[in-house]
Parts: sequence; C-alpha cells; structure tokens
Amino acid sequence: MAAQELEPLVIDPSLVAEAKTSSAWPFEEARKLVERLKKNPEKEVLFETGYGPSGLPHIGTFGEVARTSMVRHAFRVLTEDTVPTRLLCFSDDMDGLRKVPDNVPNREMMETYLGRPLSRIPDPFSNEYPSFGAANNARLRAFLDRFGFSYEFASATDYYSAGRFDETLLKMLAAYDEVMEIILPTLGPDRRATYSPFLPISPRTGVVLQVPMVDRDVERGLIAYIDPETGERVETGITGGRVKCQWKADWALRWTALGVDYEMSGKDLIDSVTLSSKICRVLGANPPEGFNYELFLDDKGQKISKSKGNGLTIDEWLTYASPESLSLYMFTKPKTAKKLHFDIIPKAVDDYYAFVSAFQRQPTAQRLQNPVWHIHDGNPPEHGIAVPFAMLLNLVSASNAGDKGTLWGFISRYQPGVTAETDPELDRLVGYALRYFEDFVKPNKTFKTPDDVEREALQVLDSKLAALPADADGEAIQHAILDVARPIERYQDLKKKGPDGGPGVSVEWFQALYQVLLGQERGPRFGSFVALYGIAETRKLIAAALEGRLGAA
Repeated sequence: MAAQELEPLVIDPSLVAEAKTSSAWPFEEARKLVERLKKNPEKEVLFETGYGPSGLPHIGTFGEVARTSMVRHAFRVLTEDTVPTRLLCFSDDMDGLRKVPDNVPNREMMETYLGRPLSRIPDPFSNEYPSFGAANNARLRAFLDRFGFSYEFASATDYYSAGRFDETLLKMLAAYDEVMEIILPTLGPDRRATYSPFLPISPRTGVVLQVPMVDRDVERGLIAYIDPETGERVETGITGGRVKCQWKADWALRWTALGVDYEMSGKDLIDSVTLSSKICRVLGANPPEGFNYELFLDDKGQKISKSKGNGLTIDEWLTYASPESLSLYMFTKPKTAKKLHFDIIPKAVDDYYAFVSAFQRQPTAQRLQNPVWHIHDGNPPEHGIAVPFAMLLNLVSASNAGDKGTLWGFISRYQPGVTAETDPELDRLVGYALRYFEDFVKPNKTFKTPDDVEREALQVLDSKLAALPADADGEAIQHAILDVARPIERYQDLKKKGPDGGPGVSVEWFQALYQVLLGQERGPRFGSFVALYGIAETRKLIAAALEGRLGAA
C-alpha cells in the first residue's frame, strides 16, 4: 500500500559531486548502499522499517521512517535517481501478545487473549477494525500519510499467510541446526531448553507457542512439538501462516525473503542485528546495511515505550509545534540519546526556522549539511520566520493574550505589513504558541519578588526606556538594558569586557528580568522582546512588578 508516489528528481551534476563527499549522516549511509549496489547493479534497493503493533505508534516509530526516508533521498541523489527504490514499513502483527499495554481500553478483555497473534485479538478501542493489530496498523499508516512519506505497508500476518515467506522458511528448516548454533549460546539454560526458531500457532487455542521441536521433516516441511497443556504430540507444516519465527530469526527471514538492503535500528538491538545477520548469511543472503541510532528518553531519563505510553506522541507534538520541527529533532545527532518531552519543543521550532533562514545564504556544500535540505528532500522553504517561537511565547506571557488577534496586533506593529494573510506560516506558529503557553508555561509561571538591588535596577531601566523613542529597534533597546546593569556589581561579569573596557554584563541580569517580569527562568534576547512587545507596555510591566501586582495576578 503506497501512501505517496515519489516525484522524479532533477539533479544538478555539481550537487552530486558535493554529495559524494558530504559528511551529513544520510549521505554517509547512502554511500554504503552505493558500494553494496556494485555487487548487484541490476537490483532495486529496498529500504525497510519495522513496527511492533503491540502498542500505539510513538514518535520513535516515526523517527525510524523519517530517518530512513532521508537516507533514501540521499541515495537517489548520489545515483542521480537511476536506481529504483522502495520503502517497506513492516508490521509484526503476527507476534503473540505478551502483556496488555498500559494505555489501551478494555484491558480485562485483552487479558483473555494473551499469547494470541496481535492480528487475532479484537479491537479494544472501538471495534472499527478487525483486530488489535489492524487498529494499530491503521494508526501507523495515518501518521505516516500525514507526513507524506512514500512507503508501502506490509503486514506479517498477510505475508506469512500468503506464502511470501514459505521458500525461506523451508531454507531455515533445512539450516535448523546452524541457526540453533547461532542462537543457543546467547540464551540462559531455561530458555535454551525451550528455544526453537519456529513458533507454531496452536490449532487448538490459537496461541503463538514457544515450545521446543521434538521432530522435523525437511523433505515434507514439517515440525513436531508437544502441546504444553495436553501433552499431545502435534505435527504441523511451517508454511502458509501455520508458524511464525522467533523475532531474531524472523528478522533474518524477512531480510532474506524480501531482499532488504537497508534497515536501521535502535542501539538496544545491536546484539540482535549481529545474530540476525549471521542467520541471514546461513540462509544464503547478504544482511542489509544500516546503523544503530540512540534511544529516545522521557523526562525522567527512561526509554520511551509503546506499552508504557511514556514520552510524547505524534499528536501531542503536532498540537504544539510544526511537523518540520519534529523532523528536525529526528535528523539532529541520531547517535546521541535525547530526551523527548514537552520542554524541548520551543527550541526545536526555533532551530528549524534558523536553519531555513541560513539555507539561502549557504554554498552547496553547506546546504547539504543543513538539516532542512534533508527534511524537505532538497527543496526547503525560501524564508524563515519573522518572530521566533520563544519570542511569541514571551509575548503571550507578557500580554496575557488569549487569541491570535491580540498577538497579531503586536506583530503587525513590530513588522509593518506582515499579517496573518501575508504570512500564514507565522500565523500557524502563533496558534502553536497560544496552545503551548496555556498548557505548559502558564501553569508553571512563578514571579520573583524583586529585592532591593533588582528594584533599583528596574527603576533605572524604566527611566532608560522612557528616554528612548517609541520606535527604537531591538539593538538600541538592548544597549540601554546593558547600560543599566554595567555599574551594578551583582551583574558584572569580569570574564567579559564592556565597550569602555570595564566588566561585561552577566546572564544573571537577564535571568532577573525574566524571573521578575515574566515569571520564568529564561527567554530570548530581551531587547528584541521589548521591541516586539512595545516600550510603553514594558514600562507598565515594570510598574506592575514594582507594585507587586504580577505575582498576585
């Protein structure tokens, strides 16, 4: 099932030349595939991502598809789009349910289906889909479609049942002893006693059984096991969806049967990649290229999990920020563990627009390093944004704006001629800022009561602002703010030098301004904020702080 067809690329030869030496990680990965292709130049290149639908899709799942798509595009550039490529998003919906996820309804009903394939458990959400696996698969496809990825969706249940893996399953049966020699040394004694690469689907209970094989017939494609409940010896064929493979063997089965060329995975699966690659070679295939990315962590530093539902969901991120900012977060430092929670959203948004603004000024080599080139398949937007997201959040905070119209009043004065109609991208950002402030900034605002030093400094700042013209720009305002702090010992930074050769100004001064005036620990450049909010309005804010009205409000 394809979500979106790829448009043919028109590639400048000079771009290809730069791409061949670019150190951007998608190009480094794509060059592995260029080398791989030399051994079989007639082959299409198949990219794969995996999804376990035992829980709701999370951002980590999206990240794997987004990053793989970036590598795919880089490969198309390096090969000047002369090699056919496909991206297969594979769902292991034939896996047995080992535990009921914490974040699904009807958990008691789900308990009665433990051990059954995910595709044979009723939909606990609304009975809209034929199974729990199908419901989660639909959610996966929905958010991949929302981002416009070009991919094909594959269901393990469909592939096993339709015989897509039959030939390779028979190869694995013939190589049974070699596969066992690879896996058994990695298992504890109890698990070794029950391990088999084949998991029969019980014809009596429908449960995916983890039982040892007591006999196998390579010629007839049969295995035999003892039913763990009845003690009966059961013989079954391994084709046509009557068994599935243990997942390390299953991974190798899939790579071999489908001819997968590239698949990335989390750092926690390094050992599994090694084992699956060995099995793949035993089956006569070449394991795919790929790399291991670091894991996403929640706000407590724990690995995010589909079953726990910790960390952000796709919908949560997109409630407060643009899809492009999420893609940027996936692009940046994929081999570094990163926390994935609400606090990181504002920086991701502003970083994205900063990269967009920088792109037009960059030569080709730097453009290929710029994340937005990879996020937008080489065609990023031509313009950044007039007002940073962090600045909008502070504007909402200072003005207590509850609607777009109020914010646009400030923005239009700051940037004459810019309106919601002329800059719909900024208008989208205004909506995000209002929602983010209401849900995350406002509940945590704590205004500091100014002490004597801060009170005196604010009074001087008020006088400095009063002396400036109403239309003073952010730079002039910033200089006035710095001039207030320079003579005050508390705010002097001896490691920096001021314009007169004296001490510079420490960040403590700006922290005090944000704590006292906005009730938060940090913010963007304060002079630019005052230029946007207005000098008169900022003076009213100072007066309210000195009179103790901000904390009370």
